[in-house]
Amino acid sequence: MELEGPVAGVAHRGPGQAAEPGQRLAARIIDTLVVGLPVVLIARSALPQVTAETAASVGVGVFSLIYESVQLALWGRTLGKRLTGIEVVPAGPGGPPGPRPPESGGLGVRQALLRSAVYAVPIAARPVPILGVIAGMLWVANAAALFHRPRRQALHDRAARTFVVRSGL
Repeated sequence: MELEGPVAGVAHRGPGQAAEPGQRLAARIIDTLVVGLPVVLIARSALPQVTAETAASVGVGVFSLIYESVQLALWGRTLGKRLTGIEVVPAGPGGPPGPRPPESGGLGVRQALLRSAVYAVPIAARPVPILGVIAGMLWVANAAALFHRPRRQALHDRAARTFVVRSGL
């Protein structure tokens, strides 16, 4: 089935087109630094090393969930996504994103929370041995899903019925 709408035109590079994996990775790195660096630094300075590693993983997962879900619910993008020129939009009725007027805001609380949780919960679960292995497999599957054209939906996008598209800054 051929997609219609903005995601279908892979050759087109304007707003509304599927974000490139590199854009998404850069946004994720920025967001991870914004959330993860302070959490890890505080955990390492306040706790013994063994406890700090566990607390840091759980803290990064929890704060990532809050950081991302609030921003996606309100604006459809995080700081990292803003800086890389991408945004998260809800899927249209048939799958691909529909046009979204600028005043429409973000995803809404449920969709943003679901999308964020699918990404953040494995981070928080990493200290538990078997859950850490499962989280690693999920991250690999998540990254691989980004290269499936033309939709380029990661697992958290599929679960929440969202797309990451170019916003045109």
